[in-house]
Amino acid sequence: MSSVRARPGTGRLYFDLHIYGRRYREYTLLEDTPANRRRMEAVLKKIDAEITLGTFDYGKYFPNSRKRAEFAPHTGAGQRSELPRFADFARQWRHEKAVEWRRAYAESIDSILRRHLLPEFGERLLGTIERAQVLDFRSRLANAGTTRARSAVTVNRVIGVMRMILEEAAVRHGTPNPCLGIKRLKIQRTDIQPFTIEEVRQILDAVRPDYRNYLTVRFFTGLRSGEVNGLKWKHVDFERRQILIRETYSRGYTEYTKTDGSQREIDMCGLVYDALRAQKPPVAKDEDYVFHTRNGGPIDNKNFDARVWRPLLRHLGLKPRRPYQMRHTCATLWLAAGENPQWIARQLGHTTTEMLFRTYARFVPNLTRRDGSAFDRMLTAALNGGLSETLAGHPAKTSAGRADTEARHG
Repeated sequence: MSSVRARPGTGRLYFDLHIYGRRYREYTLLEDTPANRRRMEAVLKKIDAEITLGTFDYGKYFPNSRKRAEFAPHTGAGQRSELPRFADFARQWRHEKAVEWRRAYAESIDSILRRHLLPEFGERLLGTIERAQVLDFRSRLANAGTTRARSAVTVNRVIGVMRMILEEAAVRHGTPNPCLGIKRLKIQRTDIQPFTIEEVRQILDAVRPDYRNYLTVRFFTGLRSGEVNGLKWKHVDFERRQILIRETYSRGYTEYTKTDGSQREIDMCGLVYDALRAQKPPVAKDEDYVFHTRNGGPIDNKNFDARVWRPLLRHLGLKPRRPYQMRHTCATLWLAAGENPQWIARQLGHTTTEMLFRTYARFVPNLTRRDGSAFDRMLTAALNGGLSETLAGHPAKTSAGRADTEARHG
């Protein structure tokens, strides 16, 4: 914040100004007296008000200062060059960037602007938003003491959108970006909750017949909700036994997948192949959805979750879980079966195996028994009967052989 200060050596007063994120100093010949401070603080209040309104003219207050050249209060035929309001610039930014976005992402940006950023900063001029204000805004969003506290994921998204807007403003108008250097809130890690193979069997046995093929495909392909709901018959290749992931369904629209890496071919296992064969009607158009409602439209995930999935889990006495856990279940079963991790990563739409091991590794020992027990058995046998007896390919020594060895080594 701007203030009135005194020089240590001379005791003369000066303005310590903070304008659009930059610091300026303007010195005077006034002595440091209460009266002079009051006079300068009154001027400073006017300066701060004009900065907020975007009408500040540096040369008006400091006509002899060299720094006035950094401010251009007039352009063209006397027209004032004013920084736009945050709301106006944000809407312009959204309009220009929308061509790069998927529809679902554009709708999430609209929601963040409408619900959070415009009510808070909409009337502020670019360059007048300070870092302290952004931090205070973030703190209020995440305040756990209120009933409307947002999760760390939501807070990071909101501040992330604001950061992108102000980055573009910095390029166009030279204004500072107060979001720079503000760290993302730490997101608490949540454990995945895959189903056991026995639980999968129970679910498939108990589900409504018209959803059995749907769940079979979800459990044994690792498809995301939007990918399976947006699957069309033109992307099912029975000859090569592959499902081609090219589109996804979300919020009422079928469109391009989330990323290029999500474009992939998934190999069908026998159960998935049979389920899709049984699902396909005698006459099916390429543009028809594989899994659809009675009117032929794609399955809505929220509707499925509320009317089919959750009642089914309650009926079976299973712990409530999101439908997305079917994807996690498939990944853990593939790992348990000993499939190549790189193949699994490709099937899931991951570009590397890093996420695979970070997310699922702890479930592999529970399913494969590769949990250190073999090492434990080796050590137990080695300490009790001699390490050489436990090595693969080496027969156990007789008591005579051991006595001979002991004699040679004293």
